[in-house]
Amino acid sequence: MERLDYPLTDLNGQTHTLRSLVQKDKFNLLLFYNNDCLGCTGRALPLAYDLSQSYPFVHLVVIHTTFGNRSYTAQDIKDIFTKGESPFPIYMEKSHELFDAFDCDGTPHWILMNDKFEVLHSFFGSQDGTQMKLEYAIREFDV
Repeated sequence: MERLDYPLTDLNGQTHTLRSLVQKDKFNLLLFYNNDCLGCTGRALPLAYDLSQSYPFVHLVVIHTTFGNRSYTAQDIKDIFTKGESPFPIYMEKSHELFDAFDCDGTPHWILMNDKFEVLHSFFGSQDGTQMKLEYAIREFDV
């Protein structure tokens, strides 16, 4: 299966594909994360929100990736947020096929792609160095 067609489920149970989520005329920032990853919940998700607010030409696609035999519900995802709701859409993949298809190194992993589905940058992590590289990469396209 091509990576653009892997099924993703939103928190309302609707099925999507990456092909349907990528927006035209925008740069698309994919964030692969996992609820059990403290770097994801403590740094990457807040950073994703800040970036989505600071750069309106960037469309954020947040994907919860599951590893091992653990399963997650939409409520599990919502429970990590203070208000019990995510400030942006989150999509879940049942395992980690899409994560693997993008050769991600771990969570959090960021993919910046254009509307032609071409990967422009790929970054692993949430520490200051990754945050800086990610912001510089986004600023390259701020026209």
